[in-house]
Amino acid sequence: MFPIRDHNPSTRTPHVVYALIAANVIVFLSYWGKLTDPDPEAVQYVFLRWALIPAAISEGINLHGLFTSMFLHGGVMHLGGNMLFLWIFGDNLEEELGHLGFLAFYLAGGLAAGLAQYAMDPYSMVPMVGASGAIAAVMGGYLLLFPKARVDILIFLIVIIRILPVPAWLMLGLWFGLQVAGGAATPTDAGGIAYWAHAGGFVAGLGLMLPFWLRRGGPVFWARTHGHPPHPEIAYRRTSIPRAGRRR
Repeated sequence: MFPIRDHNPSTRTPHVVYALIAANVIVFLSYWGKLTDPDPEAVQYVFLRWALIPAAISEGINLHGLFTSMFLHGGVMHLGGNMLFLWIFGDNLEEELGHLGFLAFYLAGGLAAGLAQYAMDPYSMVPMVGASGAIAAVMGGYLLLFPKARVDILIFLIVIIRILPVPAWLMLGLWFGLQVAGGAATPTDAGGIAYWAHAGGFVAGLGLMLPFWLRRGGPVFWARTHGHPPHPEIAYRRTSIPRAGRRR
């Protein structure tokens, strides 16, 4: 399953979300040529200098990687998937927290995610890149504020493709469970997906959002908004995707 949109887009322009998307795209384009360079040292220069490398943090060097790694991506699909998640879940949080509040929340969540991955193997030499830890924090905050908001997910079942609206708690809860399961089953020095950064960012997002939620009344806020963003839903036109079949 893959989320494609929620039913409560913000009523105000999410300037910070747009700025973060633009920053990630610009940074990626600045070294995209090195990703396709046949010389492996070209891309290694970028990642070894700017990614989060736990062993380097343990040595007290390249500490900036905790921050700069949030703006690096390993490929077009990596970048596109992260920016889609940020676009879906970030606008409502920016509307609630304000522009500067959301930016601070996003960066704090990203730092917490990096530290979570570092804590699992502080002597790993595997570079970590990607905005997904910070975006996981956004998802955690979204879950706390809007657990019943409807999210459209795209489901692939072999030859069947469907768009299905589900409550945010179901989609985000399942996503978090998959990160924990993936982290438990994958050695931290194996490369690939930084599961513990995802899980750590998600938990950090819940924790960072908790004081704001309590100030809004906690369960009273849920009762007032029914677990949805506090503005009307958009009624999307029903999308019909036919089943794939054999040609005769």
